[in-house]
Amino acid sequence: MNPAQRPPWALDEAAFIERCTRCDACIKACPTGILIHADGAYPAVDFSHGECTFCGECVSRCEPAALQRAAEDAPAWRLQAHIGDACLAMSGVECRVCGEACPAGAIRFRPRLGGVALPALTLESCNGCGACFAPCPVRAITVKAGEMDMANKEST
Repeated sequence: MNPAQRPPWALDEAAFIERCTRCDACIKACPTGILIHADGAYPAVDFSHGECTFCGECVSRCEPAALQRAAEDAPAWRLQAHIGDACLAMSGVECRVCGEACPAGAIRFRPRLGGVALPALTLESCNGCGACFAPCPVRAITVKAGEMDMANKEST
């Protein structure tokens, strides 16, 4: 079983668990309320509550430095959205809510002759913010480690 998705800029899982004191400072600082208590009362991300705006408030409040932003432009994590087969558009039902919710413009809709437009996800544009997750009426979207990252690791 995979560990819970930690807050943005979290150290690797072992180092995070070692440093995190479960003080709740990051949870209280999160303006979108996506940080929750997970197993062992450690903080984790729950995209059903909203999206990550990458504001950095959680990092600035983390005194034990379990969350560390190495550089201003350092990516928060390697998460990306994935659209599953349960997507309404893939069943012929017009729905574009994920694309409308995506602040990065990573989800566009391809017109299709004789059917509704299908979502097309540009993985290079997806920052894993999770804005598309909660609005999806059928939970067809998952936000997880990117397949491109996994493919790159396998090819090296």
